[in-house]
Amino acid sequence: MSKSYKIATIPGDGTGPEVTQEAVKVLNTIAPKYGFSLDLQEYDIGGDRYLNTGEVLPGSVLEEFRGFDALLLGAIGHPDVKPGILEKGILLRTRFELDQYINLRPIKLFPGVETPLKDKGPEHIDYVVVRENSGDVYCGAGGFTMKGTPHESAVQTGVYTRHQVDRCLKFAYDYTKKRNKNNTLALCGKTNVLTYIYDLWERAFNEMGEKDYPEIQRDYYHVDATCMWMVKSPEWFDVIVTGNMFGDIITDLGAITQGGMGIAAGGNINPEGVSMFEPIGGSAPKYTGKGVINPLAAVCAAQMMLDNLGETEAAKVIEEAVMDVTANKLESLSAGRMGFSTSEVGDLICERVS
Repeated sequence: MSKSYKIATIPGDGTGPEVTQEAVKVLNTIAPKYGFSLDLQEYDIGGDRYLNTGEVLPGSVLEEFRGFDALLLGAIGHPDVKPGILEKGILLRTRFELDQYINLRPIKLFPGVETPLKDKGPEHIDYVVVRENSGDVYCGAGGFTMKGTPHESAVQTGVYTRHQVDRCLKFAYDYTKKRNKNNTLALCGKTNVLTYIYDLWERAFNEMGEKDYPEIQRDYYHVDATCMWMVKSPEWFDVIVTGNMFGDIITDLGAITQGGMGIAAGGNINPEGVSMFEPIGGSAPKYTGKGVINPLAAVCAAQMMLDNLGETEAAKVIEEAVMDVTANKLESLSAGRMGFSTSEVGDLICERVS
């Protein structure tokens, strides 16, 4: 093998270990065919560890993560752990401390997958959202005064620096150019109300486009209009770039149009460092251990990981295998209704990449 990649797997909570197992199965099947190997190391980060030890994400583990080529996450979320503890302590901390400043979310409808959008098919739903992943109201600026009294107040402030905005926009422009579909980048904002943050975004967007990317067409949509057109005319979009909060919202809207959380995958990208890839669906604890959960989002996350590592041909083959399975094998993407077990779906993908 000419190349070897060191990958940390974090199966996490609920059905996370089940879907991660299938993603790893696919990776191990395709690696020898394309001349690379995988050095996989598993970490027991998640709700069970927190309940047993009180640890969320030890600093020593985070330091170890810096030594990997990529991270592959299953799911975070435990019914016995208060919401926010694991999400902030694992997901947000990893994103912030490893400076994974891009959240990349392909919105692509595969053949055979149902969408709630009337008269829309795979030819209409195929675009990408580039979400800034390090700023906005997620950065932790704010707090309470007089908490627990009738006079309490809560403040959570969205903050962006020009540096954060510029590096996100550069990634988005470069991605649009590389994607080479319609060569159109749309900024999603709210310039008529959020007149500070999105004034900064819009000025930076136009300045960079005019100076460095004149071949890329620029569009602008208010976030409410973006949501409307994602439903009415998704074929309008090529690449959308937006801030952290708006990106969080519109990508879940996009996910349901591409068939739901069972197929949606995303990457938390540091173009100069270690990136983390994950299925977008939660831990789905009610399905844990039943072998009925759909693993395709985890497989697609692994596919995105390979593409980010430069193994573009292998990534393309996995995506084509997923498209073949959704078109010709699965009865549904829903848990328990696929017509196959979790492991059998993984086997179907492996058969096709072989």
